[in-house]
Amino acid sequence: MSLTIGVDVGGTKVAAGAVDEDGRILEKVRRPTPSASPERTALVIAEAVKELLDRHEASRVGVGAAGFIDEDGGTVRFAPNLAWRDEPLREKIGGLVGLPVTVDNDANASALAEVRFGAARGQSHVVFIALGTGIGAALVVDSQLYRGRWGMAGEPGHYRVVPDGRLCGCGNRGCWEQYASGSALVAEAREAAARSPSGAARLLELAGGTPAGIGGPEVTQAAREGDPVALSCFAIVGTWLGQGLADLATILDPGCFVIGGGV
Repeated sequence: MSLTIGVDVGGTKVAAGAVDEDGRILEKVRRPTPSASPERTALVIAEAVKELLDRHEASRVGVGAAGFIDEDGGTVRFAPNLAWRDEPLREKIGGLVGLPVTVDNDANASALAEVRFGAARGQSHVVFIALGTGIGAALVVDSQLYRGRWGMAGEPGHYRVVPDGRLCGCGNRGCWEQYASGSALVAEAREAAARSPSGAARLLELAGGTPAGIGGPEVTQAAREGDPVALSCFAIVGTWLGQGLADLATILDPGCFVIGGGV
């Protein structure tokens, strides 16, 4: 049986899995992303791959990276939520693990997987949206991944929806991902807790007493418990997400949306 090690590199975590030719994940490992250091990020990716190689015989590695990718060169040109700038990721990881490596945008990889194995099977026009630290996306048009002229298509997370809004990692203000992502969910919760500590008592309890301690897991746990402030945060982010999808539907007329990602 032919196996591949697949790696998803996001702003907060590196997730790796041993995957068979039918798309089944046989084992997964996860590590925090040292997002401020390209060198340490490469080492963490390699460590995760090597751990899986100790238990699974794989012939190659696929890396899905959150950023603008030069697919031909295996280089991350720019990553809004990581420190990658013209990072030769394929070369670095290949040298560290000793296997052939393919690098692509993480949302592109996810979209192809959904079309081949998942929720988009049978669809020829698909928009995949990945909600994580930011928003990743990929477009499948007439059953082909649409990359654009420079290979950087499918980045609606950096479409500006609020003029002079929240500062984004890309350098602009008011990008969609600042209002409909994991970072946006946390920002809403922290603002709510700072504004009304008594109303956000459960969130603050889970976070150790300070708004700065609130993260995605705390908001999620509180929401599952029925906490009204946490539920309100999800409603706000969900509304922004729905509005963005409606705009994309008007522009692209897809057969379906697939929503994935850590959020």
